[in-house]
Amino acid sequence: MDVDAFLTRLRAARDYRDQIVHTHIIDARPARFAEPESPIHPWLRDALANEGIDRFYTHQSAAIDAVSKPDPNDIVVVTGTASGKTLCYNVPVINALLDDPDARALYLFPTKALSQDQLGTLDRLCQGNLCDRVRASTYDGDTSPAKRRTARNTANIILTNPDMLHASILPQHGSWAKERFLTNLRYVVIDEIHAYRGTFGSHVAGVIHRLRRLCRHYDSDPVFICCSATIANPGELASNLIGRDVRVIDDDGSPRGRKHFVLWNPPFIDQPQLERRSANMEAQSLMRRLIIDGAQTITFARARVVTELIYKYLSEDLEKSHPKLARRVRPYRGGYLAGERREIEEQLFSGKLLGVCSTNALELGIDVGGLDAAIMTGFPGTICSIWQQAGRAGRTREESLAIFVAYNDPIDQYFMRHPDYFFGQSPEHAAIDPFNDKILESQLKCAARELPIAQGDNELFRHDVLATCEKAMNDDAPNPPTADVEMWRQWPDGRYDYHRTDGRLPHHLVSLRIISDVTFDIVDITGGRSESIGNVDSISAPELIYPNAIYLHNGENYLVRELDFDGKIARVERNDVDYYTQVVLSDHCKVVETINTTGDVDAGEIHFGKLDVTWQSVAFKKIKYYTLEVIGQDALDLPPQTIHTTGLWATFPRNLYRDLSTAGYKPVEAMVGVRNLLLVTLPMLAMCDRRDISGCVDSSNLGQLAMFVYDRYDGGLGYAKLGYEHLGELLRVCHTLVTECPCEGGCPSCVGLANLRPPIHSDPDVGSAYAIPNKSATSMALDRWLA
Repeated sequence: MDVDAFLTRLRAARDYRDQIVHTHIIDARPARFAEPESPIHPWLRDALANEGIDRFYTHQSAAIDAVSKPDPNDIVVVTGTASGKTLCYNVPVINALLDDPDARALYLFPTKALSQDQLGTLDRLCQGNLCDRVRASTYDGDTSPAKRRTARNTANIILTNPDMLHASILPQHGSWAKERFLTNLRYVVIDEIHAYRGTFGSHVAGVIHRLRRLCRHYDSDPVFICCSATIANPGELASNLIGRDVRVIDDDGSPRGRKHFVLWNPPFIDQPQLERRSANMEAQSLMRRLIIDGAQTITFARARVVTELIYKYLSEDLEKSHPKLARRVRPYRGGYLAGERREIEEQLFSGKLLGVCSTNALELGIDVGGLDAAIMTGFPGTICSIWQQAGRAGRTREESLAIFVAYNDPIDQYFMRHPDYFFGQSPEHAAIDPFNDKILESQLKCAARELPIAQGDNELFRHDVLATCEKAMNDDAPNPPTADVEMWRQWPDGRYDYHRTDGRLPHHLVSLRIISDVTFDIVDITGGRSESIGNVDSISAPELIYPNAIYLHNGENYLVRELDFDGKIARVERNDVDYYTQVVLSDHCKVVETINTTGDVDAGEIHFGKLDVTWQSVAFKKIKYYTLEVIGQDALDLPPQTIHTTGLWATFPRNLYRDLSTAGYKPVEAMVGVRNLLLVTLPMLAMCDRRDISGCVDSSNLGQLAMFVYDRYDGGLGYAKLGYEHLGELLRVCHTLVTECPCEGGCPSCVGLANLRPPIHSDPDVGSAYAIPNKSATSMALDRWLA
């Protein structure tokens, strides 16, 4: 792709209005090769040659040697998108299977789609002589019971996800032991480890510790091969996940073509310069030009509805001018059926598709080949994500183009005004805390059900797990003693086991993820048919498939006729309307019980206790396609969704409200700024991810303005409790952060980037974004509060 020529044509176009505010050039680099010292089996050499691979990049060679030598290292490979990380584990694994027919390997991916994609990669590589020696199979929720048995009995590479390992494989370890899978387990691959952060990552670490424990029981000690996108602390994250030190391999030897990274700001469309042209329409226009030029393009969107809107606008546009090209574009997102997703992936990889509009579902490492261009519609929330998305464009030696199209919201517009800030930001840290009391106890219940917990497990878990078991047993013991459902038991030799009198496995009561695994089936009833066309998780259902909503699927309108909560079904039918719908959410935080209080009204009160956080779909707007005109709004009567959690809440010192107003500031702005800073600093202390906590500013609970910070997890996980206990320390860190930030009025690095739960299925073009609070007001509030 000739990027310079394309950008020149863009600037010369009649509708160009100086949207390009900055172009950042990432220079090309040549490949660097190295030959592994470890011998590669001739059959594997031949298979690689058939794929056009006759040499290894430096990082691939280093990884192969590190895990293949007599005293192998656990490793984490941290290199760019499309740098060949897959070979870092496939080569040593297949080599081991060829040398030892009894050897086994376990591949873990964060999604089922990635498992399927990597199974296809293995199938393409393992032709000819390798067919009988390499027997790979997926083992996940889409795998039938019969195929699961076959996989357990015959496969020597199992591709699965942490949820399946936790809830199915580990509790049935005896069945796997019969086939000597765990006894002969040589390698465990954990791909995309940057996805394992916060609460989810902390649970996954517990699952990996349990796997290592069972391997030790069956006399194996597998080598761990981890792969990650670029984050600030890959070695620390990998080490915390697996429970032992790892070697970081980050000397990327893969070639890279020249990349142009463009910041594109839609033009103003009104005289006061308050409203900009639709970012979705700008992205669609850019994608159209690229596809007509023959550039294979992916456009990322922040929400499912935006993916469908951009695809709908694009396909209707191309149908008028280039109908053949219209059939070479598809949307891709969560909620599509597995077969449909795999068909799109294959078409994109093979080149049959010229364009795809996607949510972040294609951000992870599904192999879609080397694309020419990537368009990011709106900031995805992290620097790591935007570079992952931009990295989807770029063949090994050819030029590529990445375009960040901004919405008219404060964060996107800040990046447009400060490109040096945007390109100078380092990727975020990924934090986990496997020793969080509630997470560790839930994982130890599962471990104790698998095998009694003994003294030797302290070293494996890097924690005094016997003490944790003793505490859990004492805390759970009923007083007076009764036939309780949960039973911890201590053996005479000091070991602990766990069981439930109702016969249920603790594994099935412990979810690794915050989101619900209950799904609603979306059924097309058009013309009397009854055909499933998609699904959606139960938390998203009231925001996406409420009665009379327009559900967009492959660019087609479906009117939701019924949402059946009992049957977990949404019935929809095709409908030719000229609008789409957007939900209106109401959310509320209610104090249920105050457990602790410090301070007083004059100095500011600080509380910790139980909260109910409720959100509800209360209405929906009808938005006209293309013009974004609101042509109607209807009320909804749907049940609210509530998490019962724990949190801290605090008020300013009494005189501070008056002093802020006297200085010309709004107290609510100052409090929102402090709240935003706490949502940034608390994860540093609690070792959680920003997505694990949230907050609000509210006056309905106390009769005066107060800020709330809470755990986004039913029952709470102790993050907000830590915040309550260390609030003074956290406020001092907040003060340092805001005073040392070089910005003038506030920015995403200090008071600006709120981590709140947005309507996750709304179009940012017609939704209101969170404003950046006043930095001076926030600074003044912290000064007085800490005085």
